[in-house]
Amino acid sequence: MRMIDAAAVDRSLTFAGLVETLRTAFRDGAVQPVRHHHTIDRPDGAASTLLLMPAWSDFERAGTSDGGFVGVKIVTVSPDNNAIGKPAVMGLYLLLEGRTGEPLALIDGQRLTQWRTACASALAASWLAREDAASLLVIGAGALSPFLARAHAAVRPIGKVRIWNRTPAHAQKVVAGLADLGLDVAVAADLDAAVAEADIVSSCTISTEPLIKGALLKSGAHVDLVGGFTPTMREADDEAVRRARVYVDTLAGATREAGDIVQPLASGVLAREAIVGDLFGLARGEIAGRASAGDITLFKSVGAALEDLAAGIAVYKAVSA
Repeated sequence: MRMIDAAAVDRSLTFAGLVETLRTAFRDGAVQPVRHHHTIDRPDGAASTLLLMPAWSDFERAGTSDGGFVGVKIVTVSPDNNAIGKPAVMGLYLLLEGRTGEPLALIDGQRLTQWRTACASALAASWLAREDAASLLVIGAGALSPFLARAHAAVRPIGKVRIWNRTPAHAQKVVAGLADLGLDVAVAADLDAAVAEADIVSSCTISTEPLIKGALLKSGAHVDLVGGFTPTMREADDEAVRRARVYVDTLAGATREAGDIVQPLASGVLAREAIVGDLFGLARGEIAGRASAGDITLFKSVGAALEDLAAGIAVYKAVSA
């Protein structure tokens, strides 16, 4: 069994390449059982979350000559880690041979998650963001932030990137790490002003209070909500939902787990039938993406095991070549 670390994951993938891998994966499909989602209460701090995300090749739909693959990701999310200089998200990905169940690889789950999450957002943006989108605002300065900037820049002609975080020094670290992009990258001092200016607003926080004010979004803006993964988390307000054509990564996941979708559904701000569709429908041409240049679009992701499987297979094949 191969042990594949973060550096090997980085060497194995490109942003444009993984976007196309995910496009194919959502078109072809995979078997995705409901993921296990457990809360680990702690007496001396915030609760952690344990996620178990299995998926395997859909033999009936796609057919494979290599026997297919089975994969499962084990992830923990511990918000208090940030205070001790550790990532909030930890994880491993186990890839198995599809017919025999033989373990093939144990892959760094944090890095795999960062790549696939950012590229899923970029995949959505390839249908939903304006083709001339040139300015990007990333809200949040965690480990995912630079991946989102690079992924969006791989599918749209981004020339200006702004990073906002409650702690400006953390945002400055992200800016420094993006210097090789050769773009206009800087810290956003005023969140509201940055939201009003951006063509794409990508948020990756675990906020429970909305950070994005829908009234400020300009005509044609695309909103990419990545961070919230429970019904109590919220990154955009009701007005953003009211003004936008709403899409999700998976209908089953987002309508059950994402506060940016669950809360507006519960309050009546968003009707279930008003959700235009998900990445499966977009990839298969069953639903339309952006309808006009002036549309405001909103994409909410909570993550899909299919994304991990597709990215894990791509990494395994690359290191095995």
